Amino acid sequence: MNKKQIGALFDLDGVVIDTEGVYSRFWEDIEKKYPTGIPDFAVKIKGTNLNSIMSHYTDPVAKAAVLDALAEFEKTMVYEIFPDAERFLKELKAAGVPCAMVTSSGEMKLQRLFAQQPHLKGYFDAIVSGEMVSHSKPHPECFLKGAEMIGCRPEDCVVFEDSLLGVESGKASGAKVVALPTTFPDTIRTTAADLFIDSFAGFTVENFLSLLNN
Repeated sequence: MNKKQIGALFDLDGVVIDTEGVYSRFWEDIEKKYPTGIPDFAVKIKGTNLNSIMSHYTDPVAKAAVLDALAEFEKTMVYEIFPDAERFLKELKAAGVPCAMVTSSGEMKLQRLFAQQPHLKGYFDAIVSGEMVSHSKPHPECFLKGAEMIGCRPEDCVVFEDSLLGVESGKASGAKVVALPTTFPDTIRTTAADLFIDSFAGFTVENFLSLLNN
């Protein structure tokens, strides 16, 4: 492995695509119908994969109903890419910086995403989905795998995250972490992220490189 190779690791929801608010409303409604008893359940599960979320449902009937509702919900979702995120991805591609999408989302959702936005896949050299890891965030496994798949050491990568668990996961991997307040505007700045940006507007490859050189 080339130790000088640098890379970028992107969470998906709330970082590349604008979906987190929609998911929050979905899980808030689900919690009313099939209560887990966990306070702020829709917030607590941000950044975790489906297996982790489903572990909170002990009733098999409720679990099946939640999975069915989620499947139907995601069938009709519209996946909008944040314009400045796409601009930044294009710049990284042009600069020869390998990028990995590191998401808790499952393969079925990714298929629907790429059906709607087929060009998006071309910005990424690797994709880590929720089914590819054994441990959910805040465990660093997903980012460690993403770095490995693009031929980088995690300490030579920058993670872009919008969830509290995601920031923790990225830091635990040894990467630099940039936090965006998309999902947690009031609390994301309390995390141990290396940099906080309101959006990708004005964020350039030069800013990215400067972060790795610090």
